[in-house]
Amino acid sequence: MQSSGPLSLYESLRRTPGRWVFLLIAAPFLLRLWFVGSGQLGLVQDEAQYWDWTRHMQLTYYSKGPLIAWIIGACTAVFGNTELGVRMGSMLGSAVFPGLVWLLVGKLWKRPVLAVLAVFILTISPLFQALGILMTTDNPFVVCWTLAMLALYAASTTDDDGCDRGLWPFALLALTYGVGILAKYTMLGFAGLAVMYGLVLQRQGGLPARFWPRLILALGLGACLGFLPTLIWNMQNGFVGYKHVLHLIGVSGEGSMTMFRISRVPEYLGAQVGFALPWWFWFMLVAGWRAAWQCWKPSATQPNNPSALTLPQAALLAVFFWPMTLFFFAWSFHAKVLANWNTVSFVAGALLCGAEVERLLLSGVSRRGWFWLKTGAWASLGFMLFLHLQQLLPIPPSLNPAHRLKGWDDLGRHMANVAATRFADPSRVFFMSDVYDITAELAFYVPGQPQAYCLWWDGRRMNQYDLWGGPKDKLGWDAVLVLRGDASGVPPVAPEMFDRVAGPYRYVATFRGEPVRPFYYYLCTGYNGYWPRRDTGAF
Repeated sequence: MQSSGPLSLYESLRRTPGRWVFLLIAAPFLLRLWFVGSGQLGLVQDEAQYWDWTRHMQLTYYSKGPLIAWIIGACTAVFGNTELGVRMGSMLGSAVFPGLVWLLVGKLWKRPVLAVLAVFILTISPLFQALGILMTTDNPFVVCWTLAMLALYAASTTDDDGCDRGLWPFALLALTYGVGILAKYTMLGFAGLAVMYGLVLQRQGGLPARFWPRLILALGLGACLGFLPTLIWNMQNGFVGYKHVLHLIGVSGEGSMTMFRISRVPEYLGAQVGFALPWWFWFMLVAGWRAAWQCWKPSATQPNNPSALTLPQAALLAVFFWPMTLFFFAWSFHAKVLANWNTVSFVAGALLCGAEVERLLLSGVSRRGWFWLKTGAWASLGFMLFLHLQQLLPIPPSLNPAHRLKGWDDLGRHMANVAATRFADPSRVFFMSDVYDITAELAFYVPGQPQAYCLWWDGRRMNQYDLWGGPKDKLGWDAVLVLRGDASGVPPVAPEMFDRVAGPYRYVATFRGEPVRPFYYYLCTGYNGYWPRRDTGAF
C-alpha cells in the first residue's frame, strides 16, 4: 500500500522546487566555505602543483590542459595566494554545476521534481562533495560537460511551439566542448557520445532539420578551440603531453605489455560504488537499464506516466551513462584506471538516480521501502556532515583517511626555519625535492612562497617541473633537499651539484599537534650550476 509520506514529499517538491534547489546549492556552498576557511585540510598535492602553474602561464601543461591554471590564477588574483583563493574556483563551480542541472531538467525538460531529486543526489554524493572542495581539473570539466549536455539536448529538440531552437544551442555546444577540452582531454569523448545520441533519435525520426551538419560544425569548431593550444604546445615540447597520456592509459610503455589483469578491477569498482554510495549507485544501474531499454524499444514507455522519461531524455541519460561507465570498467582489466576518470558519467547517473526515486515516490513504494529510502537519504546527509566535520570529531588519526593528506603547512614552516638557522645567508637558499608533490607543497607552504625545484634522477616519471628545469640564476647558493620518509638515501646526483651535502635529518610533520608523516632532508651548500637532465623516454 502506498504511504502518504512519499506523496507528501513529492507535493512539497512540486510546489516549491526553486526553494529546494536554492537550499541544496546555498547550504553546501556555505559548509564548504567554512570547511576551507577553517583550515581543516590543506592543499593536496595536485592542487599545489596547479597553483604553481599559475606562476608559469602556458598554452597547456605536461599532464593537463591550461584551464585549471587560468581559473586558479583568476581566483587568487582576487582572494590571494591562499587555500581559499586556490579553492574558490572549485566552490563556485560546485554551485554552478547543480544550477545547470536545474536548467536542463527543471526548465528544458519541465521536470522540476526530478531536478530537485537529481540536485540532492549530486549534493550528497562523496564524489561531488570532493569536487566542491578540491580544486582539480574535474571540477571545470564537469561544468563544461553538463553545459554541453544541456546544449546538445536543446539542439536535438524543439521549443514549446514545436519550432527549431535555432543556432544558439550549437554555438553553446561548440564553446563548451572547446573549453572542456582545455580542462581535460577526456572531453574529446563527448563528440562520440553526441553522435551516438543523435543516431538513437534518428532511428525514431525525432531530429530537427539540419541537426547533423550543425552538430558536426559545432564539434569541429569546438575541437579546434580546445585542441589547438595543446597541439601547438606539444609540437614545441616534443609531444611529451600526448606521450604522457598514452603511457598513463596503458597504450604505450610497460603497461601496454599486459593485455589482461584482474588485480586492479576490485579497487576501481569499489571506488565507483563509493563515489555515489551503494544504494544510489544501485538506483543508477536500475534506471540506466530502464532508459537503455526505452531507447531500444520506445513502445515500452508507459503512456500518461508522469515519472516516465521521454525518448530524448532517456537517450541522453543512457548514452551519457553507460558507454563511459562500461568502457572504463573494461579498460580497468588492462591498465590502472584512476577512479576519477569516469567522473562525468555520474552526471547522467545522478539524473537517472533521481528518476528512479521519483518513480518510487509516485508509483507505489511500500512502507518498508519508504523507510529504507528515508534511511538512505539521512545516512547520506550524515556522511556528508561527517566528511566536513571529521577534524572536530574524536577520531584517532590512524583511523582518519584524510590525516595522511595533512601536515604540509607545518613542513613548509619547518623547512623555512631550517634555512634560517642552518645556513650563513638564508636569503640565498632555495628548496627542492625529487618528486613533484613535495616540490609543489614547498612552493606553496614555505613562507614567502619561493620557487621550488624538482630534481631529476633514477629515471622517475616526468612531470611539469622537468620542463622548467633547475635554478638557472642561483650559482653559489645553498639548498634544502626534502625527500619522502621512505627514501633510501640521498640522490647520487646531489653530491655532483653541491660542494657539500649533509644529512639525512628526519622530521615528522604534524597537523594541530598530531604527527602525520616523516620526511628526510639534506643541507646542500655551494651550488655549482650543474642540473641533471631528464631522460626523455621516462613518461
